[in-house]
Amino acid sequence: MKIERTPNLLAILDDDKSVQSALQDLIESQGMSTLCFDSAEQFLESGARNKAACLIADIRMPGMSGIELQAKLKTERCRIPIIFLTGRGDIPLAVSAMKEGASDFFTKPVDGTSLLSAVERALQQNLVHRREALEYARLVARYESLTPREQELLPLLVSGLLNKQVAFELGITEYTVQFHRGHIMRKLQADSFAGLVRMADKLSPKQQQHLEGQSLLSGT
Repeated sequence: MKIERTPNLLAILDDDKSVQSALQDLIESQGMSTLCFDSAEQFLESGARNKAACLIADIRMPGMSGIELQAKLKTERCRIPIIFLTGRGDIPLAVSAMKEGASDFFTKPVDGTSLLSAVERALQQNLVHRREALEYARLVARYESLTPREQELLPLLVSGLLNKQVAFELGITEYTVQFHRGHIMRKLQADSFAGLVRMADKLSPKQQQHLEGQSLLSGT
């Protein structure tokens, strides 16, 4: 099954068909699309995690639990917003899931109005993630347009070293550093040196992992 990416596609994960049906009717009554899954394994095999804008999942299911699914998605750097459904005895689990980044949780039976409000918040969160992922992809494309020498200069320039210090580090003239710096600013479309520093920070290894996870979420 080929799943098309859409900003209003929600995945519903629950081994109880009656819950699936009720949630599907509620979500689709608001003009959104849904995909239903009986297990976490089925959800993962479908590829929906890279296409859906939000996941509504039971926290306790046969096979892989909702908590285990959340942990797996986190290791994959997939940041799809998750709204958990719980039984009353699972509230401590749900609180733990929230600490791990879940968007929200509700005890069954679910109040439809409250759930729809949570879905709206999750969709807005997902939209922000997608925009950040797109901006990051564009930044990476600009970075890759730099020459190897310019890529070598960038971290030195934004580290706070003076041009003459950078020149000494690389064994080149200060004029050459200034020349490359102008090219770097233009290619990265930085309107100020402060802007260049922010771009370089986003390209640091830690930020790359964070933002590449958002790229996985957006399916890019």
